[in-house]
Amino acid sequence: MSPTRGFGWATGVLLLALAGPLHAQSFGFPWWKDVQFQRDLGLTTEQTAKIDAVFQSTISQLRQRKEELDRQEEDLSRMIAIGADDALVTRQVDKIESIRANMNKMRTLMLLHERQVLTPDQRVRLNKMYEQMVKDRKPRDDKK
Repeated sequence: MSPTRGFGWATGVLLLALAGPLHAQSFGFPWWKDVQFQRDLGLTTEQTAKIDAVFQSTISQLRQRKEELDRQEEDLSRMIAIGADDALVTRQVDKIESIRANMNKMRTLMLLHERQVLTPDQRVRLNKMYEQMVKDRKPRDDKK
């Protein structure tokens, strides 16, 4: 991926990473815009546009939620710094975790909706590509 294309998505990838663990087959970059992915999956222009629309719609919502999460975490830090009451801190933690859970749900549904644009055969191929990527990224223990 070119540096300019990667930089343009850095904020989105960061937000997705902060939204939760990468268990739901997130490639960590806009794979539907990658020429090799398009070719290997046989993506149509329409499919690429639909997947991008799902991503763009969700990422803007995630950015808003992330801003709210940051504000709530700042409030929690202030509460802790002044030694606020346990009940007050607990309510704030619950609020923060609720926002975080909502972000995780949004992200997971985004990944699902992206894949729903694909044909069953394309989903199988995408899964294989993901499995290969995970395999290639696993650290190798060459010291034995």
